[in-house]
Amino acid sequence: MNDLSNNKISLFKNLIGTKFQLYNSLFTALPFHRVEKTGVLLSLFLIYCEECYQKKKSPLYIINNFFKHYTGYKNERDKIDLLFRFIQYTERQVVLFDALEDAAFRQLHDMQGQGTIKQLMSETFENKKQQELAEKLKDFSVRLTLTAHPTQFYPGEVLGIIHDLSKALIKGSATQINSYLRQLGKTPFLKKEKPTPYDEAVSLIWSLENVFYQAAGNIAFELKDQFEGFNKNVHPIIRMGFWPGGDRDGNPFVHADTTLKVAEALRGAILKCYYLDVRRMKRRLTFKGVEGLVTELENTLYRNLFIPGHKLDITKEDILQILHKIRDVLQNDHNDLFIELVDELICKMNLFGLFFASLDVRQDSSIHKPMMEYLSKHTGLLPDNYKQLSDEEKIEAILKINTWIEPDSIKDELYRDTLQTIYTMKTIQKFNGEEGCNRYIISHATSPLDVMEVFGFFMMSGWKRETLAVDIIPLFETIEDLQQAAGVMESLYQNKVYRKHITNRGNTQTIMLGFSDGTKDGGYLMANWSIYKAKESLTAVSRQYGIEVIFFDGRGGPPARGGGKTHKFYASMGPNISSKEIQLTIQGQTISSNFGTIDSAQFNLEQLINAGISNELFASRKTLLTKEEEALFQHLADESYAAFQVLKFDPQFLEYLNYASPLRYYAATNIGSRPSKRKANARLSLDSLRAVPYVGSWSQLKQNVPGYYGVGSALEKLEKQGKWNAVKKLYKNSLFFKTLMDNCEMSMKKSFFPLTEFLSRHPDYGTLWKMLHAEFERTKRYILKLSGNKDLMDNYPIDQQSIQMRERIVLPLATIQQYALTQLRENHKTEEESALKTVYEKLVIRCSFGLINAGRNSA
Repeated sequence: MNDLSNNKISLFKNLIGTKFQLYNSLFTALPFHRVEKTGVLLSLFLIYCEECYQKKKSPLYIINNFFKHYTGYKNERDKIDLLFRFIQYTERQVVLFDALEDAAFRQLHDMQGQGTIKQLMSETFENKKQQELAEKLKDFSVRLTLTAHPTQFYPGEVLGIIHDLSKALIKGSATQINSYLRQLGKTPFLKKEKPTPYDEAVSLIWSLENVFYQAAGNIAFELKDQFEGFNKNVHPIIRMGFWPGGDRDGNPFVHADTTLKVAEALRGAILKCYYLDVRRMKRRLTFKGVEGLVTELENTLYRNLFIPGHKLDITKEDILQILHKIRDVLQNDHNDLFIELVDELICKMNLFGLFFASLDVRQDSSIHKPMMEYLSKHTGLLPDNYKQLSDEEKIEAILKINTWIEPDSIKDELYRDTLQTIYTMKTIQKFNGEEGCNRYIISHATSPLDVMEVFGFFMMSGWKRETLAVDIIPLFETIEDLQQAAGVMESLYQNKVYRKHITNRGNTQTIMLGFSDGTKDGGYLMANWSIYKAKESLTAVSRQYGIEVIFFDGRGGPPARGGGKTHKFYASMGPNISSKEIQLTIQGQTISSNFGTIDSAQFNLEQLINAGISNELFASRKTLLTKEEEALFQHLADESYAAFQVLKFDPQFLEYLNYASPLRYYAATNIGSRPSKRKANARLSLDSLRAVPYVGSWSQLKQNVPGYYGVGSALEKLEKQGKWNAVKKLYKNSLFFKTLMDNCEMSMKKSFFPLTEFLSRHPDYGTLWKMLHAEFERTKRYILKLSGNKDLMDNYPIDQQSIQMRERIVLPLATIQQYALTQLRENHKTEEESALKTVYEKLVIRCSFGLINAGRNSA
């Protein structure tokens, strides 16, 4: 480890480690029930857990013997009461750690260093690439789409405390810190009821108002300030997308009225942000010629925000017109005094318009097919024998639709709402602007018909072909779908009507690619390689037809769902992959962990912008794969896939996960509005199981199988075939391959097999546990051999230290959860409810919160 790494570790320990111990001691002084005794016993319990796991003891043994040797508790209720107090205490330790990391973010990260806008500008001028940068900025943007995937285990109240606590820690205000810790002690973490889709939207709108509004505005203003070629009025460098209230894939609680209500909330939120900025501006612009204009703008925003029943009478253009008038006066009459306040607001207006974030609509293709068949029987819009037609004949029939139908005429509730949603999209565009709601995403798209069915829905819902201001976006997810995606799109490009629609949409086609289901289907390495190859083939076929393709990546938090060092993936894409824009989903937990503060949001947004632009302006050898390297990568992916398929089709695979993890209790956490399975009554299978509970359960089990399984087997196979030197060369030369391995290390660093080693002796699942453990050890051994490091994540010392401390904090929770699951399996096997059984189930669920929150990108 070099001096720089040692310095970073030392800084982390001073800013985080030492302060954590200091403020953690304050918990014991809080005036809560038995809190001092709880803190002392928890410290003893943690040490005892570590000692016992070294001796290969089980969680059941650890807890039973801890009570025997360290407490006088005999009564089961007293024991369980202490375990619940351990959970409450640890949950709050995790919050403290989160707040400390947020507070230290600016000191731990170089805000003007590698990957930032400042560094991009320096490199641009150094290489005399100003003209190329100006050209790139004409249509490049980063689009972050906030989703309501159930990975955020913190309730909104606790997120607010983290936000305020981190600010108090920066100031060093002992009184405020103590008050927030006391508030934390009294604030419940468990949600008694599931949130509604609108609740989820309101929660994420808070992030838009308090973080993204300022962070994105700062970046746009900095670009304008540093680079004359940045035309602030043409193309927004950052766009925000939004799924809560629009994503109805597998969520029966999202309806057309929900979508409209959320769009209204987004509009109200951005108007409020503008209003507050204008109020602040008014305090400075107090001189002749501008005061009246500022007051006019303030009053207009006030009317549209606060007067009930007031007809909306403001547009983005109206606001910009007044702002430019103010700017002209400042420039001509007042020597540019405070002109930066106006420029900042103009930058924000160009980013957010009156929509704040574009509300996407998403539905599964499995809903559309039977809906078309239903409409063919009940509306006369389609031939009676529509169901029997070939796909080509169905598309031909759909293109003949020229009649509108009213949603109220449809008796089926789901199909009526689907049509009503399409009508609602037009209403939203009228008030929020076109960008307010102009994308319809089709999950599990597998054919051209899937896209043309949705095109048909718009034709029967009052939209015209020539003016259809909506992008229809297919989402390809499984390995097979990814491999066939280029053929599907080529068929669509050859369709004259759809090709005309693409032309009308700026000659661009957005295609979404899903990481989570690909990992479930083919394993970590094959999923990522398949998406890479799909992007290459989709780029090639789109260029062949003169179409600009934009990729929208459905990424989750952990590496197994496309997360991890995300910006490095974009920096590693070569010239054979379209880089017009970077678009990705940011889900639940990742929003608060990577974009939870203005500093962290600005830093991570800049990393993505830099990656997307640098990849084109300063393309390096490390983004290009030779034919030999591609063949080697394919070989690795095939071997990894083969190993994963053996695991995937093991009859005990999912049964083991259901048996050993809290999977069956996921829905009871009440963290999201949608069910944990796409079909509530479906039997447990990889197809029906959502990626979030699937990956999240492996995470709580401390095995993280989806993030590494098959990688070690593939590396071992190639070494035996005499190709190890070629693999090492690939690791050195390919940024994409190295990033995959780095993320793999992150998954393994968060694993702890001693927690479940007792299952290695299980009569049914022992063999499978040993198989998983062997692959973990194999993968670890070969990745360390590739990197030349002594320990996982040595290249990322700050992240490594953070993970180690977090995993240690929640080791008691992982132990308690496994203890409770063991009790439920062995002593409460019947379906009959009992008071004790209910208590153990609550223990399992409560532990989930701390475990997932500590991981920051665990689900």
